[in-house]
Amino acid sequence: MTQWYFHAPGQADRVGPFDEEAARRFAQANPRALAWCQGMTGWTPVSEIVGLQQAGAVTAVPPPMPAAATASTGSRADRIDFRIVGHEMQFVEIELDPGEGAVAEAGALMFKDASVQMDTVFGGGARGGQGSGFMDKVMAAGKRVLTGESLFATVYTQTGQGRGKVAFAAPYPGTVLAMKLDQHGGRLICQKDSFLAGARGVQIGVQFQRKIMTGLFGGEGFIMQKLEGDGWVFIHAGGCVVERELAAGERLDVDTGCIVAYHPTVDMDVRRVKGIRSVLFGGEGVFLATLTGPGKVWLQSLPFSRLAGRMWMAAPQGRGKSRGESSLLG
Repeated sequence: MTQWYFHAPGQADRVGPFDEEAARRFAQANPRALAWCQGMTGWTPVSEIVGLQQAGAVTAVPPPMPAAATASTGSRADRIDFRIVGHEMQFVEIELDPGEGAVAEAGALMFKDASVQMDTVFGGGARGGQGSGFMDKVMAAGKRVLTGESLFATVYTQTGQGRGKVAFAAPYPGTVLAMKLDQHGGRLICQKDSFLAGARGVQIGVQFQRKIMTGLFGGEGFIMQKLEGDGWVFIHAGGCVVERELAAGERLDVDTGCIVAYHPTVDMDVRRVKGIRSVLFGGEGVFLATLTGPGKVWLQSLPFSRLAGRMWMAAPQGRGKSRGESSLLG
């Protein structure tokens, strides 16, 4: 009996296994989900699997696509399989077929199989032939420095027979989001340092804030990360994550540090908090970020700046005390 697995947008873990009837019901209730079963080469949108949309048996599974045909379609990123493990301290485990690769930030590696080759490259780790000239690599490295990343990226390639695994861990407690860029218009705007890993071929660029007030008081400065391509990317957010879809003209007021990512169609701005008492005693700062639709936004409950501030307050060299919290003086 065929067993189906699904990856629904906004959910970190895959769901399943489902039998054919349950898989059909789940696909009809989640038309934007990705599906996979044994025999398929990778995760596929349910809208492209005819059997999941019909009342008959699930038999119309897309045949495996040869590597040459995949290249001819213009797909830039490798089609990788993955799973996200854990709850508070998550990591993503990526399975690579022979010749496939993943790119990650320096220091994100958790473990890898011996058959997975690790290469440190200058710039963003793009495929050969895509910005492979010296000046292109210099520009890519400069963009990475502007977004707070290292000059170098690490590319992991499966060089052995069969599949190889490589895993990347989150740097602090939070949630790892799996995003398929071609399901979001091929581009996402993210906070700096949020990119954890992705399929080889994904481009990491720079998004400049054009409004001076947004750049000065928007929490992320003038520069944010821009992820482009058609493959999987993995973004780390602090705490738990809330996904909101804004209608055209709908506005959401957010703490400036709680923005993780948003669609390019969303307009980000800042506004000053009204009222002298709110400014002086509200504890939320002088400015709030405003996100105006249409488009999706992802928000985090624990910005790293907030976590670092609490740790600094509790440290002996800060305003905290050197005694334990359970002491009588506490």
